[in-house]
Formats: sequence, structure tokens, C-alpha cells
Amino acid sequence: MKALPNLLTSLRLALALFVFFALATAAGDMPGLEVGGGAIFALDRWAVIAFVLAAITDFFDGWLARRLNATSVWGAILDPIADKVLVCATVLGLMALAPSPPVVIPAALILFREFTVSALREVTAGRLALPVTLLAKWKTTLQLVALGAELVVAAWSALGLPADPVPNLAFTWLAHALLWLAAAVTLVTGAQYLLQARRALAAG
Repeated sequence: MKALPNLLTSLRLALALFVFFALATAAGDMPGLEVGGGAIFALDRWAVIAFVLAAITDFFDGWLARRLNATSVWGAILDPIADKVLVCATVLGLMALAPSPPVVIPAALILFREFTVSALREVTAGRLALPVTLLAKWKTTLQLVALGAELVVAAWSALGLPADPVPNLAFTWLAHALLWLAAAVTLVTGAQYLLQARRALAAG
């Protein structure tokens, strides 16, 4: 039972890769793979389902680790990696499927921050401790909610949602607003980490 949290985290990694490949294939960007209308709808649906399942594991792996007293160094390392892979894989899949400015710009900002902070942590590993802030924890949740909403927009017809343009347009703008908000919070947390690193280096 104590291995269950790490198994869920590993499952999130596998689901993240599936989300990317499903969206990229649906977009026609996978070399040698051409799919038709029905298959595209199926890939879109399964990408949304896989993303939702992966996002759920993000809550339950940590909760189970604490509940089962199964926290581990490996789990602490793997969990944030799985989060970033899920976010980045979904962003890249969305940009392949529906590369529109309201999605591409905040998505690019999110990727920029994630790679920058990951590089900062790697460079300062062993010299500085950069604790995860409360805002950074909420940042991941906001990213997943926003990306989930964008996936629903991209797979609107595939999910059998109403063809009426009014709810479609309203939900689309809501999804875009959430993504821009997630990008803003993501950049703020990135700036927090940079300031933490600068102060720690100056103090040392």
C-alpha cells in the first residue's frame, strides 16, 4: 500500500504523455499517422479524460502519502516533475491542436517560467534551499483548471456539448481568462523564486 502514492505519480507521467500524443495525433502532427474525423473526435475525448484522471492523481498521491505515512524522497522528487510534465505536455498538445493567440501567448509564458525555475533549482541544488510557497502550490491547481477548460473548448464537439455558439463562446472566454490568470500567477511565483535565490546568494 505504501507504494501506491508513487504509483499514482508515475501514472500521472504516463497519462501526461498520452495527452500530448493524443492531441498531436488529432492535430495531424504525428509523422506517419493520419486519422479521420471519427478518430479525431475519439482522440480529443480520450485526451480530456486522461487529463482529468492525471489531475485527480495530483491530489490523491500527496493525500495518500500523508495518510499512509508513505512520504519518501523519491516521491518528493517525482511529484513536481510529474506536475510539470503534465502541464507542459498539455500546453504543447493544445498549441498543436488549436494554436490561437489567446492560448499560445499565456501558454508560452507558462512554459518559460517552468523551464526557468527548473533550471534555477538545478543550478542551485545543494547550495540553496528554495521552499515551495503557498502561492506556488495554488499555481499548479490553477494551471490544471485552466488547461482543463481549454481542453474542453478544443474538444467541444467531440464531447457532444451543445452546438449553440452562445455557451461555446462564453465558455471559451472563461477558459482563456483562466489561462491568462494562471500565466500571471505562474510568472509571479517565478519572480518569487528568483528573489529567494538572489537573497540567499547575497546572504551566503
